[in-house]
This record gives sequence, C-alpha cells and structure tokens, in this order.
Amino acid sequence: MRWQLPFDIGLQSSRRRVKSKSMNEPVSNLFEFTVSELSFSLKRTVEEAFDHVRVRGEIGRISRPGSGHIYLDLKDDRNVLSGVIWKGVAGRLSTQPEEGMEVVATGKLTTFGGQSKYQMVIEDKRPAGVGALMAMLEKRKQQLAGEGLFDPARKRALPYLPEIIGVITSPSGAVIRDILHRLSDRFPRKVLIWPVAVQGAKCAPEVVRAIEGFNAFSPGGALPRPDLLIVARGGGSIEDLWGFNEEAVARAAAASGIPLISAVGHETDTTLIDFVSDQRAPTPTAAAELAVPVRLDLLSWVGEQESRMTRSLGNMVAQRGQRLRDLGRALPRADTLLDGPRQRLDVLGDRLPAALIRNVQVRRVHLSERAGSLRPGTVRRGVENERRRMDALGRRLAPALLRSVDVHRTAFQARMARVQIRALTADITRKREALTALSRRFSETAQRQITQLHQRLEATDRLRETLGYKATLARGYAVVRDGDTLITTKKAAARATALEIEFSDGRFSPDTPARAKPVPKPAKPDPKDQGSLF
Repeated sequence: MRWQLPFDIGLQSSRRRVKSKSMNEPVSNLFEFTVSELSFSLKRTVEEAFDHVRVRGEIGRISRPGSGHIYLDLKDDRNVLSGVIWKGVAGRLSTQPEEGMEVVATGKLTTFGGQSKYQMVIEDKRPAGVGALMAMLEKRKQQLAGEGLFDPARKRALPYLPEIIGVITSPSGAVIRDILHRLSDRFPRKVLIWPVAVQGAKCAPEVVRAIEGFNAFSPGGALPRPDLLIVARGGGSIEDLWGFNEEAVARAAAASGIPLISAVGHETDTTLIDFVSDQRAPTPTAAAELAVPVRLDLLSWVGEQESRMTRSLGNMVAQRGQRLRDLGRALPRADTLLDGPRQRLDVLGDRLPAALIRNVQVRRVHLSERAGSLRPGTVRRGVENERRRMDALGRRLAPALLRSVDVHRTAFQARMARVQIRALTADITRKREALTALSRRFSETAQRQITQLHQRLEATDRLRETLGYKATLARGYAVVRDGDTLITTKKAAARATALEIEFSDGRFSPDTPARAKPVPKPAKPDPKDQGSLF
C-alpha cells in the first residue's frame, strides 16, 4: 500500500521548490521537507492507520529501566516488533511479561523519530491461551520445588483450637460469609479480616502485604496476632486465579511464621500457594472446617470421658472397700488386742505407790550421806582455788590482747598499703556525677509533671468556664433568682418577694429604680417555652 503525505505538510513545503542550477532549466516538482516534518508526518500516518491493533507473538528481550517503563520485543519465526509498556499500564497488568512467554498484545503502532524506528505501544497483554500460562506455571513450580519450598518436612501442624483466625480475602464476596458461617456452626472464634483484591493486577501485592502484615503483629499487642491464617477465594478461570500463582505470593506464604491454610478456587483448581501452604483446603468452607473442631463433638467427648472417669472411680472405691472389709475380717477384734496391755497396766498401777515410797526413802538416805561429807572449809578451799586460777588467767590475758592488737594492726597496714587512694577518689567522683545527673533528671521530670498538671488544670478550668452557666449568660440568656432560690416558672416568679436578674455583666434588681429610662423597643412575639437551662 502506498501512503500519501498529508495535505498541510505539502502546502508548507510547496514554498520550497528545488531550483535548477541555471536560469534556463525548468523548476523541479519535488517538495523539500525537513527531517522533523517528515518524521512527524510518518508518525501521524502510522498512528492513524494502526491506532488499535492486536499482535500475537513471543516475548524476547525485556528491559526494565528505573523509570518504571517496560521495553520488550515481540517476535515470531521471521520478524521482530519493538514494544513499550508505559509505567501506568505496567502496574495494572494481571501478569508481568517474561522472556519466552507467548502473548496477545493490544495497543497501537507509533514511530520514534529519534531512532527512525517504529514500535508498538502496548495497552494490554494477555497470555496466548492456557498452554502458555501452564508452561510458565510449571517453570515456576520447578524453580520453587528446587529451592525446597514444597518440602513436606517444613510444613507445620495447624493449632488444634486457635483463639484468633486471620482471613485474607475479599470482604464483599460470598467466601467470607461462608467461612464465618461455618466457624459459627462448628466453634465460634475471633476473626480478623484483611481485605484484599482476589484477582487482577492488585491481587498479588495485596496478598503479600496481608501475609506480612499479620506476621508483623506482636503477641500481646493492641491488635492481637492471629494463631492461624486462611487465604481464601472462590473458583474461577486460570486467569482469574493467576494472582495466587505469582512467585511473590508463594514466597510470602512459605516465609509466614503463622500456620497458613490455602483455600483458593474449587477442589480441581491448583495454585502455587497450595504447594507452599501448611495445609490446602479444597474450598473456603473446608478451610473453616480444618481450622476448628466441632464444639458439640468436643462437648460430647468430654461428657463421655467424664462418665467413664466417674464409673472408674466408683468401681475403684468399691473394690478398695471390699478389700478393706476382707482384710478386716482376717484381723482379731480390738477387745482381744487390748486385753493383754490392759492387764499389764492394772498390775503396774498396783505396784506404783509402793515403788514411789521406796524411791523417796532411797533418795533421802543418799542426801543424808552427801550432807555429812559437806564441810564449810572444803567449800572455802574450792573457792580460793578457783580465784587463784582466775588471777593467773587475768595476768596472761593482757599480753595476749596486746599481741592480737599488733597482729591485726600489721594486717590492717598491709591492706591499707594495697588500697589506691586515686581509684577511690575517681570512683567517688564518678558516683557523685551520677548522683548529680539523677538529681537533675528528677528535678526536670518533676518540673515537667508540674507543668503538665498545670496545663491540665488550666484546660479543665477553661472547660468549666465553657460548660458553666456564665457562658450561657454571655449568649443572651439570664438567671432569675429570689434570694438564693432559682426562678424557673411564671408561678414561682409571682410568689417571689424580691426578684434579681443575673446577666453576663452583672446582676440587676427590678425593684431598684434605673438612672435613665431606656428607649422602648418594638415588641417581639413571645417565643415558645424553651424550658429551664438549669
């Protein structure tokens, strides 16, 4: 096809005809263009002719500069077409371009005069059929499996009865309602919902942020940390579920410190997050069933165990009682066991008075013998011997004390020689500085607390003034009193003896004559009864 140049460019260039080298030669009919004019004409012609095209090809070279744009090549077995995806469009793509992927790109053709080339501005990109998506998915699966993310040994057991369950799903779909309904039927638990997009370009980044956000919760914080995570979505096509096949989602699920259940799609749908999660559920409802047991079943089991324990205790007590009774029958009677000791006690009781009398007589005789041998002189000699021995010990005591003092003084001087006065002084200085710092901090803290309390007191006082009745008086209201009694009705005003009206600027008694008669104002209609403000 032959493309004709626009008419306006031709008019502008008609003024620049090529002149002959001599005056006798005729003027040429060829137009003269500048490079920019020709490039602009070609650009507009190409964009008008191919303003909306769809191209199928394989992605070749990919370049991602810091600007956020994506530059790539679309190729087949014979030709290559340059393409560009602007930054705003790249962020909305459901699947990011990868080398070797067969896609169907939609956009428009344009030219780039800076390099004298034409290129395609891609506005949308979709994989060319399920085969390309499955091939790319299989490639990612092999890569992650090679890193050990699918290893069953790294998967953790789910908590038996989690206190808090975090659910990552769309808040407007039927999935969250099914999960909440199933949890309430089986065993009600606290649920934290993190709303995310479950399809499209925002799906993968939002799911990654949700998993990392739940793991960032600190145990015992203001917002409790979940004991279990559920990533759920309803069924759909492979394109709709592609966000859960992204590598970032799989790695975030594998790195989660909280056990995670994946419930994406129906039972026949499989995504990458199913392989790295700790447990896969075929449906979101099944995920809720895996998360918690049935409360009624637990109650029934506990009741059964209680009945068994009661029966076991009863049987054990009965057996022990029967054994005790059997052993009791083999033992002799208590009266029989006590007959012998009782008889010996009677015999000894009869012998006790005579034995006591004989013991007293023997002790009296022994005392008389000792008293006969005891003389005053013997006692005096014993006292003198003890006094002489004490004097001798007293004379030995003074030298011993002096020697002990000398020994201890020598030891003390040796220890004093080892003590460094400079170290003690430095330690005293350091501790004095620490004490000064603590005192300064204490003073600053006390002053700051006093300032805060003063500010709170001022704020409270301002609030009191604002809420008080004097602020109401400033808005045009008045308070009527009869002495210390408030007048709130017409009947009470009629009974009052001395009325006093309080305004915002002072009090006024109607009984007191005014200095100047005020100018009368036109009468206003009586407002409706507003009731009492106090």
